[in-house]
Amino acid sequence: MVTRITYSPKVFIPLTMLCRDRCGYCTFAQSPAHLPAPYLSPAEVLAIARQGAESGCHEALFTLGELPEDRYPVAQQWLTEAGYATTVEYVAAMCQMVLDETGLLPHANAGALSLDDLAMLRKVAPSQGMMIESLRPDLAAHRGAPDKTPERRLATLHFAGELQIPFTTGILIGIGEIRDDRIEALEAIAAAHQRYGHVQEVIVQNFVPKPGTLMRDHPACSLDDLVDAIALARMILPADVHLQAPPNLVDDPAVLIEAGIDDFGGISPVTADHVNPEKPWPSIESLRAVVESRGLALVPRLTIYPEFVLDPGPWLDENVRFAVLDRSDAEGFGRDDPGATFPERHEAAANVGTGAEVVQIGRRSTAWYSGADRSPMSLIGSATSQPEIKGAVREVLAGAQIGQELDVAEITTLFTARGAEVMAVAAFADDLRAKVNGDEVTFVHNRNINYTNVCTFKCTFCGFSKGPMSLNLRGAPYLLTNDQIAERVREAAALGATEVCLQGGIHPDFDGNYYVEVCRTVKAAVPDMHIHGFTALEVTEGARRLGEPLREYLLRMKEAGLSSLPGTAAEILDDEIRAILCPDKVNTEQWLECHEIAHEIGLRSNVTIMFGSVEQPVHWARHIVRTRDLQKRTGGFTEFVPLPFVHMASPIYLKRRARRGPTWRETVLMHAVGRIAYHGQISNIQASWVKLGVDGARQLLQAGVNDLGGTLMDENISRAAGAAHGQGLTPADFQAVCDPIGRTARERTTFYGLSPRNEGVVSV
Repeated sequence: MVTRITYSPKVFIPLTMLCRDRCGYCTFAQSPAHLPAPYLSPAEVLAIARQGAESGCHEALFTLGELPEDRYPVAQQWLTEAGYATTVEYVAAMCQMVLDETGLLPHANAGALSLDDLAMLRKVAPSQGMMIESLRPDLAAHRGAPDKTPERRLATLHFAGELQIPFTTGILIGIGEIRDDRIEALEAIAAAHQRYGHVQEVIVQNFVPKPGTLMRDHPACSLDDLVDAIALARMILPADVHLQAPPNLVDDPAVLIEAGIDDFGGISPVTADHVNPEKPWPSIESLRAVVESRGLALVPRLTIYPEFVLDPGPWLDENVRFAVLDRSDAEGFGRDDPGATFPERHEAAANVGTGAEVVQIGRRSTAWYSGADRSPMSLIGSATSQPEIKGAVREVLAGAQIGQELDVAEITTLFTARGAEVMAVAAFADDLRAKVNGDEVTFVHNRNINYTNVCTFKCTFCGFSKGPMSLNLRGAPYLLTNDQIAERVREAAALGATEVCLQGGIHPDFDGNYYVEVCRTVKAAVPDMHIHGFTALEVTEGARRLGEPLREYLLRMKEAGLSSLPGTAAEILDDEIRAILCPDKVNTEQWLECHEIAHEIGLRSNVTIMFGSVEQPVHWARHIVRTRDLQKRTGGFTEFVPLPFVHMASPIYLKRRARRGPTWRETVLMHAVGRIAYHGQISNIQASWVKLGVDGARQLLQAGVNDLGGTLMDENISRAAGAAHGQGLTPADFQAVCDPIGRTARERTTFYGLSPRNEGVVSV
């Protein structure tokens, strides 16, 4: 069942309007006398592309006439002088330039091509396209068009399949063909796809007569014929082929949805439809209203559909894989935060204190990212304007409303919420928050002590840890002495902290007794200080190095003063993803076992999830269910803490193997869905202001969040990955977050009791 209607935010780059074909309906093709130059120059191409990138587009649609150099000597002369042998060579060069300079994903619509030409473009364009139009050989519309013969069009379609190119094709109806001709063309497309699996979408385009063409007096395709052709396509094409019709060629786009399409194609905020220049694009807002009125969601996509994004190996050349990943969300659609997404370029930086080890240079993106110093868009609706939604998300929420426990599939469904569905999920989560926690927003006065940044493990996402030879980076790798740790604990106590959070790298010189000694050091310095420290990796590795059973080791840690464990080192509790992010770290079973033992001996801990790098929503759902199952057995988790991946200086991102962290929609859903899925098991949902910023944290307080974590003096790990937010908040700062939404900030203990100071109420 279709639940989403997609579209591609694009710019239209008409690289050349010269063409050797003389189609009876075309206004795109021009003669050299009517053009200032045979081709757009690189500067002109780049100017269009940059304008599109600045406007939030994802696609650069290169459209052009077919083999103009074969017909026009001026075209061949221009190419030769520019250093290119053919038009396709020039297309390839411009695709690469746009890819490098703007990050827009090229879609090459270069017509009927040879196997070699398609292969050339495959290296620089994630997708390509060519309309079949019709396979009827005697159409008057195609007289004088050698590239429109059925044999040439079908050869190109099959060449694209052999090369595993995600391909767009389609039929043009109303140009003199009959219904049986449309069926023949659709069946040929279906057969090619069944053989190769490469047809990502089929366009059903209705003919509209245009002045100045040979077919200017030919009747337009009727709406009945268009609807019938869409219905035929839906019946004939395999279910995994998407179906598109241009919304600017009909008066009411709703008709297209009712007929069976699931995509509106490319829509540009910048350039006209150069093939149908007299038909302006409808606004995205108007299309969204039409789509949502039918209980569907309007979703931006990339030049290739999610099926190909999530399985890039066979379908994408290595040269374009990262560019696709860089613009995709966790489902393989286009990132939907407003603003520009430019490629990030970096240079190494030394001696930058606790900041990232790279400095970004060049054009800056303006879209929101976790850790960035900009505010996210608002996705939270008012209580009086909650929209009606339909479909699977509504069904899952209805089940949760009557107390059903959500399984992996249902949780995954909530993570796919879009548009009005996001507001509905957030509103439901916030209603649960109000019932469980009331209107108080809690925080703990704490200090981070990262005692060493030297680590023998090789987590691919970590921008904090250093190997012993990292002297050329952010100063020398360090290891705090016990005296330095004690001094920081005393400083924290003097500033009002009730908790220290201890985390660091796995130093090669450590045995398990190091962590025991650190606990004793903290307690000797400030006996009442709560020690929240040491990840499942640290304690598991400590026990292993001593050859001591984990239970006995944790009991010794507890005796030395340890009271609770952070949930970090969880990342994603799914070994498929851990093999990419942290292959030498504790696995899912080991992390869960560590926390279960800790709970059994009276140590509490929390659940974290690091999301937005390489995983998909189903992995988030598995993580939640696995930790929820543990909570049912032990009751030892105090809170759920989503940690959005900060990409800027993360090695896996710099090596071009991860996304730019989650989108804001995904971030809102992670907190809201966490509240819903853990309801009755974990009562506290925390937002990490370090990664989200205070504006983002405030919005999440209206989506199920009741806790803002800690004051976090000296938070270094997020900053090392590139987070721009400060290293500490005061109690007054927390109240300032709460004031605009009428909440009260209350200082708590680690275990959510009242802080002993002034009964925990903050006043400003």
